[in-house]
Amino acid sequence: MSARLLPVPMTTIVTTDLIGVTRGRSFPTDELEHYQAVGCGWVPANSALTPQDVIASTSPWGAYGDLRLIPDLSSRVTVNNGPDANAPALDFIHGDLCETDGRPWATCPRTLLRNEVERYRELGVQVNAAFEHEFNLDSGDVDCHAFSLEAQRQGAEFGGWLLSALRAGGVEPEMFLPEYGKHQYEITCRPALGVAAADRAVNVREITREIARQMGLDLSFAPKTSEHAMCNGVHLHVSLQDLDGQPLLYDAGTTNGLSTLGQHWAGGILHYLPALCAFTAPTPVSYERLQPHHWSASYACLGQRNREAALRICPTVSLGSKSVAAQYNLEFRAMDATASPHLAMATLLIAGRLGIERRLALNAITDEIPDALNEEQRQARGIVALPASLPQALDCLRNSEALIEALPQALLDSYFALKTEELTLTEQLSPADLCEHYARLY
Repeated sequence: MSARLLPVPMTTIVTTDLIGVTRGRSFPTDELEHYQAVGCGWVPANSALTPQDVIASTSPWGAYGDLRLIPDLSSRVTVNNGPDANAPALDFIHGDLCETDGRPWATCPRTLLRNEVERYRELGVQVNAAFEHEFNLDSGDVDCHAFSLEAQRQGAEFGGWLLSALRAGGVEPEMFLPEYGKHQYEITCRPALGVAAADRAVNVREITREIARQMGLDLSFAPKTSEHAMCNGVHLHVSLQDLDGQPLLYDAGTTNGLSTLGQHWAGGILHYLPALCAFTAPTPVSYERLQPHHWSASYACLGQRNREAALRICPTVSLGSKSVAAQYNLEFRAMDATASPHLAMATLLIAGRLGIERRLALNAITDEIPDALNEEQRQARGIVALPASLPQALDCLRNSEALIEALPQALLDSYFALKTEELTLTEQLSPADLCEHYARLY
């Protein structure tokens, strides 16, 4: 009698591409040693895929070329069980895209981020960061009050499994909370250094999707899931440290506590922010969110406790024993989950580094709602409006010589090609249809 067949445990090497979609290839877990050094095959044209899974017709790759996806074993995530006892374990490893001889491939967003993190280290700085995610979870239950215990209890089974899975995956979750919108929740996690912060953002998204899938729940991270829904943002918290882990952003002697280094860094972010939106708010539906009075961002400015500011100095507390300097961080708010965490974080760091190297001034500061100021007041403070659409953001990027020079040409060619294709595919959609379209995709 032959032995009863059992499913073979699988491990997946993944790459999260230029549009924030995590893709990969799986192999029997017991063959990991074989794949550790040589990885698995990959196709350059995959990096020209739109969110609609159409390869951009003007991409630089076409049918030509081969790559290797090499696993970074330190990034492995394993979640052995979940609410569905019959579901296979979730086991994946982040990888880097390389040429077939092992040389780094310039269009790999994870490699771009690693290179930028290394440039910071050459300046004596390391980056500690955390991504916060908002999402809609539609369990078919009745609507609850915003932020209420009732809403938390409605999502409690999902939230409990999610926190358990995130812990198992090494993601260090902090809080699961109901948000302002109907069936809207937020998950926050502890910060991580360098590339691991963007890996962790991917882990949050994929583990959250896995728990929803096992429980039969509809879930979306899209910036807006319907025309009148509350917006889902991704907030990136950044602190800068020296190589010994001592904080560098805080200076008690300044008006807002921001050190000279921090002022130049923030000045770089705000200076290049209209162009950065092409990467951090990278889909047509992103601009349904980046509007005044949406508690997101519609102007390039810094605020102390201002949730309409694109860059916010987060509050510190005097409770407990933690120092103010250790708590001090800046929150970038003009981002959503249609962005690639690695690409968005890399370009943000490039802008901040340029601010440091060029000693850019920080002028665009307000604790007032920017839209409540008149145009003359905004001009006096150096506050500029963010792009109102993806085509405008792409034009800002094309016209930003410093950012263009700091990015690999092949990556830019691929990115512009796929975004042009994406705009063509969605140009006939109404705002309502656009929201529903991206709600399904993300």
